[in-house]
Amino acid sequence: MTREARDATFDTSDGSAIAFTLHFAPRAGAPRLVLIHSLALDRGVWDGVVATVGSDVELLTYDCRGHGRSARRATTFTAELFARDLAELLDHVGWENAAIGGCSMGGCVAMAFAGLFPARVNGLGLVDTTAWYGPQAAEQFRARAAAARARGMSGLVDFQVARWFSDTFRRDHPELVSRATQTFLANDFDCYAASCALLGDADLRPYLQAFRMPVAIMVGEEDQATPTEMARQLHEAIPHSTLTILPGARHLTPIECRDPISSQLLTVLRRS
Repeated sequence: MTREARDATFDTSDGSAIAFTLHFAPRAGAPRLVLIHSLALDRGVWDGVVATVGSDVELLTYDCRGHGRSARRATTFTAELFARDLAELLDHVGWENAAIGGCSMGGCVAMAFAGLFPARVNGLGLVDTTAWYGPQAAEQFRARAAAARARGMSGLVDFQVARWFSDTFRRDHPELVSRATQTFLANDFDCYAASCALLGDADLRPYLQAFRMPVAIMVGEEDQATPTEMARQLHEAIPHSTLTILPGARHLTPIECRDPISSQLLTVLRRS
């Protein structure tokens, strides 16, 4: 069955345009799932999951501010700011609540959203992410942004692609690797730097113990950006969460491992 979808844009209360796609379900009352992308990419990260999660789920994908087709106006970005953007987006589309899935940066936004708006979260899928990157993170992420400004985004491509995808996936799926690469290259330097600072400064740990919704944590076995130890720390900190480690995968498992990611997200929906 072909899923009906609608692309649109809305303006946040501070005037930032957010581009989004609503993927409709064929029946009223279908479970609702929001999917949030990773740093320097866009909602296309989730295309494979959208295609495999099944038509009986209403889906919302969007480009975070500073990314994709959303407004590229660099200010001070924080996970909480991005969470408030999502709250306004849900108001705009008329969703009172939903399950939230986030990959990498998107997982940070999902945790911030669940911390700020717990009544609106039916469940969480935390993919290739962490609540805190560690004591050196602020310096490291700002150094990465400085390297991008000095060398251009193209100077980071080899580093990023090797972190995103396993050697086997890069060999077997060059078209998907190319699409992610082109999205990465299209970034605005100032917005990229602001998003790097968001991740370097983020500390979502104070929210975790209060989570009472179903939470599934997923991570690639070979993830170097948010290694399995970070996923285990999340699992230990979030009551009644589940942890799935995906063999041989790296950092963008919604692309590299769309079927098991879809399966875990559906489990969250069933539990919510």
